[in-house]
Amino acid sequence: MRTDLLGLTTDALAALTNRGLVKRAGKEAAPEVRTDADGTVHGDFVGGPSASLPVGGLDVARCTCGAAGVCRHVVGVVLAYQRRHAAPAAAPADAPATEPSDAPVAGPATGPATEPVAETADGPSVEPEPSAWSPGQVSDGELTARIGARLMAAARRTEKSGYTARVRRATAADPAPQVELATATVRFLIPGDLGFVHTDAVAGTRDDVIALAVWAFRVADELHPGRQEVRVDVGGEAATGAGSGLERALGLAGTVLREGAAHLGQGFDATIADVQRHLDAAGSRWPLLAVGDLAEQLAAYRDRGAHYRPELLASHLAELHARHRAVTRPDATLRSSVLGTAEAAETPLRRARLESLGCRIRGLGGRRIAELYLAHSDSAMVLVLRREWDGDDDGAALARRRVAGSTLAALATGNLVTESAVRSASRTVRLATGRISKTTVGPSRGDWGELSPSLVVTDFAALGRELDALPLRPVRPRVEAELVRVAAVSEVVAITYVPGDQRLDAIIADQAGNTATVTATHTTAAPGRLDALASVLAGEEGELRYVSGVAGRTAGGVVIDPVGLVAGDRVVVPDLRPAAGSGPLAVAEDQHDPLTAVLIDTRALLAEAAHHGLSHLPPTYAARLDTAARRLTTLGLLRVAQAVTAFATARSQDSGEAAERTWIDAYLRVEVALDLA
Repeated sequence: MRTDLLGLTTDALAALTNRGLVKRAGKEAAPEVRTDADGTVHGDFVGGPSASLPVGGLDVARCTCGAAGVCRHVVGVVLAYQRRHAAPAAAPADAPATEPSDAPVAGPATGPATEPVAETADGPSVEPEPSAWSPGQVSDGELTARIGARLMAAARRTEKSGYTARVRRATAADPAPQVELATATVRFLIPGDLGFVHTDAVAGTRDDVIALAVWAFRVADELHPGRQEVRVDVGGEAATGAGSGLERALGLAGTVLREGAAHLGQGFDATIADVQRHLDAAGSRWPLLAVGDLAEQLAAYRDRGAHYRPELLASHLAELHARHRAVTRPDATLRSSVLGTAEAAETPLRRARLESLGCRIRGLGGRRIAELYLAHSDSAMVLVLRREWDGDDDGAALARRRVAGSTLAALATGNLVTESAVRSASRTVRLATGRISKTTVGPSRGDWGELSPSLVVTDFAALGRELDALPLRPVRPRVEAELVRVAAVSEVVAITYVPGDQRLDAIIADQAGNTATVTATHTTAAPGRLDALASVLAGEEGELRYVSGVAGRTAGGVVIDPVGLVAGDRVVVPDLRPAAGSGPLAVAEDQHDPLTAVLIDTRALLAEAAHHGLSHLPPTYAARLDTAARRLTTLGLLRVAQAVTAFATARSQDSGEAAERTWIDAYLRVEVALDLA
């Protein structure tokens, strides 16, 4: 009996092919099914083609209809085979005996990697428990037979460099164990059978990820056998004193810190470009992105851009040093997770269904940037589709712009089915163009509760614990939309407006009464953001069911920066709404608790060094550092205070190198303390 075919659910068949093909196959007249001694299943359609399914997965199936790849006839044979072998114990006693050609076949009929099915006294076969099998049990010999020696060698090279993976074991709700890699997500649909492994990469382009996923499960099984979901580092060699490859980037950061954004000239662009070329050649993708953001901040200051922030500039400088330290210290962290090495720049996806969670509109100088957040449930992640336009149109005007054959508004409030998506290591996605590429867009009713459980938050306290368990932000992988979540709302507790910051805050609660804060700030690029948000939160457009946005921690509480909401059965995107007057809101003053306030003030003081430059700080700066250190000591933040004092001492001794090092120490401590406050 082909237990691999019997184990395929409708969702598994849809993942391996597509849902439309499964529906069409179900409407076809059932074929006449027969089974060979070697386990090959044949299906003969009346007056039509014949399809055969050898052991080894749907990819090795053949059909005389001439279709390229898996066709509806192959799927139809699977469905017919499942119907034929469904609940054999329920058959009447006088039912005719099964033909010899359809008798269960032992040994080779199920293939060496197929999980055996136990026959019970009652007759029906019993499916193993989801946790009874792990992909880590697959041998390297089986992997080589599945993907070939060349791709196994490629996978070994990736393992030698080291990589990070998120492992999710099977559950009753989702019986397919899966591994999320930077380049693809791998799902094992049938226990023990590598012929039924699904990846979201185009077939044949990155089959080496199957081996990477199996090895990730082996590490998880060894180190975390009881965890349902865990992040693991696989392979790699810690670099102890061998350098990080960021030396040129650190030299760049040192120049910026010494001279400051206020004193760097146009000629510095060539130095930045040289550093970016070296980082790109080395595959250090996360530092490369940090240098790109650093260059953007420097250009914004030079062009008097409104998005320049000294704190962001300082954060990028500190991040480069943090990543260098993380991989060169004696207890070094795995290089790939900190530097982003050995990550494929892009991976084409197979047919994908993407549910839009909303859109963010940003203004950078004379440009407008739209960022669409698309949930990819098959891989349990959120991808970002980014578009840029010159000009000063606001969100309402941009909503009418064309993207991928549709309007931005339709994409932001709908769902996409596409065969042309290409995903980057940082989880941005682009839609390739071509005459054979297809992308369709349909409206969404906002059924976000059906998304992957890892994306939907029903317990705000659990979300807080998830945020607390993340690696420190300066060394975390630079993944777009990593913390975008969908929050299920039970109640809107309060709505307030902070005039000084032009910020709207709303307290929302889950079913257990745990609270989180939805907070949004006004911007000229999206003037209708706060009006639309206030309208939905007040219940003027229907019952608020979900809020999607970027989750974070501030002052010990969970904060969500919203990009979309579901009111009734409609998706609302505040950034794409026109400005409109909202009802009266309670006005509140922006008050931080004393601990958070002193950390924010100290961070701003340290950021001044990156803005003006260590060589150009005013005479009063030393006294302000001493004041900040005393305030920190009073509140019990002793290590942060010691770091600030060490920086002040190094400056007073005119030690340039020590001043740079102690500034990095102090800034990193303040940033980490703010993240954990």
